[in-house]
Amino acid sequence: MTVACLDLEGVLLPEIWIGVSKKTGIEKLSLTTRDISDYDELMRLRLGILRENNIKMKDIKEVIATLSPLEGAYDFLKRLQKVFQVIILSDTYYEFAMPLMEKLGSPTLFCHKLEIDDEGFIADYKIRLKDSKREAVMRLKELNFKIIASGDSYNDISMLGAAAAGILFCPPDNVIKEFPQFPVCLNYDELYDAFIEADARTS
Repeated sequence: MTVACLDLEGVLLPEIWIGVSKKTGIEKLSLTTRDISDYDELMRLRLGILRENNIKMKDIKEVIATLSPLEGAYDFLKRLQKVFQVIILSDTYYEFAMPLMEKLGSPTLFCHKLEIDDEGFIADYKIRLKDSKREAVMRLKELNFKIIASGDSYNDISMLGAAAAGILFCPPDNVIKEFPQFPVCLNYDELYDAFIEADARTS
């Protein structure tokens, strides 16, 4: 049995932090793992900016409520689920992502958790497990599943490398140049075909 593991933001959903950046006008909040590969560094920067600018969880939820899946994402996901079991592996947080999961048909999601303080600020974040995307792939392999994975950014690379096949979806040029071993897809039809081809090739 093959399991398809997908990143969430940038693959199925728009980047939530970019949405917050546009809403607040704070350019630095638009930085993602495409720009800063060290996830802890990126999150500490974000939390500091939120506190300095009095941006609370309720403000972020207002932004999230305006977001929808990327065009074609829902149909792609339904199509993929007819062939594979699908698990979303993300470095986002349940508090961010769950309001959007219904719009994707409520797929299985593994991600992290936030700590919200009494004032409503995001006080901290709790990573479920270091390098959790890769670790999830490794545990699924131990259960004798074959994994094909797709993501778009630096924090997906270890997941792609651990899978039987890894596919980059609409990545930035710097990621393409640094990791030429992974094929690149630029739309959902290409991505679906790449999953089918990879499954046949690795059987």
